[in-house]
Amino acid sequence: MLSNKIKQEMSTKQNNQVHTIIPINERRNYSNVKTRNITNERLKLSLNNLPEKTIIGNPTSLGLGAFALTTFMISVFNAGSNLIDQELEGVVLPVALFYGGIAQFAAGMWEFRANNTFGATAFTSYGAFWMSFAFYFYFIVPTISSTGKVQDANGLFLLSWFIFTLYMNIAAVKTSKLLFILFVTLNFTFLFLIIGNLKNISVLINIGGWIGIVTAFISWYGSAAILIDLTWKTNILPIGIFHPKPKKII
Repeated sequence: MLSNKIKQEMSTKQNNQVHTIIPINERRNYSNVKTRNITNERLKLSLNNLPEKTIIGNPTSLGLGAFALTTFMISVFNAGSNLIDQELEGVVLPVALFYGGIAQFAAGMWEFRANNTFGATAFTSYGAFWMSFAFYFYFIVPTISSTGKVQDANGLFLLSWFIFTLYMNIAAVKTSKLLFILFVTLNFTFLFLIIGNLKNISVLINIGGWIGIVTAFISWYGSAAILIDLTWKTNILPIGIFHPKPKKII
């Protein structure tokens, strides 16, 4: 009797085990499903930690517009007293600080967000240029005017930015014809202003002022072209985008 009971218990356990055993193919499928579920859960957790995707407008129009307006205002004074009374030059400083400086600097930050290294470097740097210009002429020039070396300081200030503008001009070759021409005229603007200040030749400063006015209008054109084309959703004002030449297949 005992042996029969043992046999019955063993058969019952075997039957239970048979019911709980998963066939090999089903076991593999179950393992894959479980792995996919774990992977999906991890993916959800990682995606929850990512910032939401945002779409920003093109900051180039703002950057070029800010640079153009401020360059135009200072260039009018540099072009000579025939255009405007030199005693009114202080009107440039608030524009240089807020529009040419802060607004253009902000455009540079947004260019970084838009993955445009060239635009980010240009707008951030020239935004800092105009802010430092406003600070320099308002706070520093009065303290060094007694030395009689203000023009030498001006020349050094402009020379430093001329060097930066030179290699930006090289990079601009791969952007558009508009930006390349803009940086060429800007380099000549700096060059005449530098020599005019260091050598104390007012005529060269005046020439630099007139070239600066041309530079401002080129920058304004670029700002208008981008803004109008984006608003109208068509190509109205060309800026001459450089397209890479197709490689020859040998």
